Amino acid sequence: MTIEAAGPDGAARETPRQIDEVRRAENAEAGTPTKTRRAAVVYNPVKVRVADLRALIEPAAAEAGWAETQWVETSVEDPGEGVTRELARSGIDMVFAAGGDGTVRSVAQGLRDSGASLAIIPSGTGNLLARNLNLPLSDVPASVAIAFQGADRKIDLGIVTIGREDGPDEEHAFLVMAGMGIDATIMANTNPALKKAVGWLAYVDAGMRALPKARPFKIRYQLRGRHEHTAHVSTILFGNCGTLPGNIELLPDAVVDDGLLDIAFLQPKGVFGWVQVWRKVRWENSALAKSSLGRTIVKATDNGGPKMVTYLRSESTTIVLEEPQEIELDGDEFGRATRARFSTDAGALLVRVPAV
Repeated sequence: MTIEAAGPDGAARETPRQIDEVRRAENAEAGTPTKTRRAAVVYNPVKVRVADLRALIEPAAAEAGWAETQWVETSVEDPGEGVTRELARSGIDMVFAAGGDGTVRSVAQGLRDSGASLAIIPSGTGNLLARNLNLPLSDVPASVAIAFQGADRKIDLGIVTIGREDGPDEEHAFLVMAGMGIDATIMANTNPALKKAVGWLAYVDAGMRALPKARPFKIRYQLRGRHEHTAHVSTILFGNCGTLPGNIELLPDAVVDDGLLDIAFLQPKGVFGWVQVWRKVRWENSALAKSSLGRTIVKATDNGGPKMVTYLRSESTTIVLEEPQEIELDGDEFGRATRARFSTDAGALLVRVPAV
């Protein structure tokens, strides 16, 4: 027996199965063959209790009239991209990414420009894309309901081509943010056990250890259609969207579907400079910038001194480093780079979000 939900007027609302049956009847009347939609779950067995997830997804898929769900584990050799690409080639309609930010990023890369949808089961430390799309962070039944009853939203993918001292260039995707410099060093030096125990606060520990050793480095950079420039920075960030855990608005103007990357150069002068950077991203960007009064306060207290944070925006940017630097994508370390090109693949990914 199916229990029907009531709409705002008190009338019974159609269930996903009833909607699917109506669609099938309409297609049959029009002589159009109907394809039974298929979903797959790509999951990180370290992060996810798969039996619990099956108990939620399989009944929901049956209720919505979908075919039997496929289940695929990630591995060290394939964290999700390869198996997802094969699923997309087989004609899958939707892929759940169940794991941390690395799993979500890998699955998204496998779905790039495929037309299949990404459904997110947040199971990590940061859950960055879910956070930026205002999706549930810890309510798995709600995440499953959005997958089968929600709608597709088209978003951009960040793309980086990494050049190293030796070896061929590598292309990778990112969903939220990429960085070079001190932020990437922090990611590389975060204690895994502490991260598992206290979550994103483990990055604070790594940051306290990394900041005293941080030194600015020289770069050459060129935004698309602009002249090349040089700068000394401690960190460069490229954002497809800009909210971090703790509601920190690191890139407050970043929009996930505008075809652009927002860029931040962090150029603090000593320890006090990092305090000013923190004031900027935690206070000005996250609190004051949300009201006209707050923006007035920011303007009035600007002393005209050297900027600790410089914001830029472009479809693509090329970076050449004087010395190799660590690089990170959505919080995962990707080794050291001597050059990189950051760009967007506009509208390359469909993500399941609540229906309007």
